[in-house]
Amino acid sequence: MKHLLEVKNVRFGYGDRSLLQQVSFAIAPGEFIGVIGSNGTGKSTLLRLLLGELKPDDGTIRLLDRPVQEGGALPGVGYVPQQGLSAVRGFPATAEEIVLSGLYTSIGTIRPARARHRAEARHALARVGLADAARMPTGSMSGGQLQRVLLARVLVAHPRLLLLDEPMTGIDTDSADEMYRLLRSLTREEETAVLMVTHDLARAREELDRVFCLEYGILVEVEKEQLEHELQHRHRHPGINGIPLPETWDEEALHAIAPACGWPAPVNSVNRTSEGN
Repeated sequence: MKHLLEVKNVRFGYGDRSLLQQVSFAIAPGEFIGVIGSNGTGKSTLLRLLLGELKPDDGTIRLLDRPVQEGGALPGVGYVPQQGLSAVRGFPATAEEIVLSGLYTSIGTIRPARARHRAEARHALARVGLADAARMPTGSMSGGQLQRVLLARVLVAHPRLLLLDEPMTGIDTDSADEMYRLLRSLTREEETAVLMVTHDLARAREELDRVFCLEYGILVEVEKEQLEHELQHRHRHPGINGIPLPETWDEEALHAIAPACGWPAPVNSVNRTSEGN
C-alpha cells in the first residue's frame, strides 16, 4: 500500500463559516508529519474529519484504502486528543486500567479484562518506559508520565497511524524529549505513521519529516528552511498584507497566490511520498 491516508480536495465549514478549502495531502507508512498554524485555523477540526467525527462538505478521505465514513469504526488508527491529559489526571484509575480501556473492542463493554489483556497492557506500558508503573494511580503521575500512558493506551491496539493533537502541551522538556524519541522509534522501527498537531516550530524543524501549515483554510507543505520565516513571523497570508483573497478557492487560485504569500505550491496528495519510499 503506497499511502495509509489520502485526503483529496476536502472542504469543510460550520454553517456559513468556511474553515477548510481544497485540503489535499497523503501520508505514507513511517512518516512523521506535523501540522502547524494559528489557533482557530482548523487543525483539530482536520483531525476530527480524519477520524470520521465530522463529514466533509466536499472531497474524499481514504484510510487504509477505504473511505472514512462519519461515525464509522477506524481500525488501525490511534488518537490522543488535545484535552487527554486533563481528562486522565483526575480519573480514579491506575495506569494499567487506562491502557486496558484501549482494548474495549476486544474485552467487551461489561466483561472483565482477561490475563492476556492485562499482559498486552503491561507490554504497551513497557514500550513507553513505564514497565514499573502499571499499578500507579494516575493522580500521582507527572504530566510526562500521563502523556506516555495515553500513548500506551493507543499503542496497545497496534495502530498503523497515530493522530496526536498537541501531545507535548503541559509536559516538561525532558518528558517532551522522551516522547519524541518514542514517536521516532515507532516510525523508524515499526513504520507507524504519525500526524501531530504542534505549536513547537523549533522542534518541528528538528524532529519531523514533513511539516504542513494550515492558515485561512489552505494547507501547504512548508520546507524546513521556511520554518525559520514562520518562527520569525515573516510569513504572509491572503486577505492581509495587501494580498487579495481569491474569489474561488480552487487549485488554480492557490497556485496563483502562493508566490505572493511566500508559500510553496499547495500539497499534491497524489504524487507526494516520503523520501526513500
